[in-house]
Amino acid sequence: MPVVFEVESTLTDRYQTTVPETVRRALRLGKRDKIHYTIRPSGEVVLTRAVSSQGHDPVLGRFLGFLARDIASHPERLEVVDASFVQRLQLLTGGIEVDLDDPLSADGE
Repeated sequence: MPVVFEVESTLTDRYQTTVPETVRRALRLGKRDKIHYTIRPSGEVVLTRAVSSQGHDPVLGRFLGFLARDIASHPERLEVVDASFVQRLQLLTGGIEVDLDDPLSADGE
């Protein structure tokens, strides 16, 4: 008879939870991996590791397609990014460090 593991997690006030370590190991989940939920007629919910679409983002794809068509249709709209603009951006963003793996703060959502 196979061994069955049961684990629990708690929902926060924002309906978030941490996936327990045993579940992460069983599904071979890493940071930024996606979880797929299957809801059965009985109300049972099955979690599986989502199948990666190999980085395909349909919204980003449509946006990039829009940019490509716009550039092809109106190349006269393209402008050179000069050194002074780059320096201004660096001054505005200098010293800002971002860790994409950091969890969101309660007020950052």
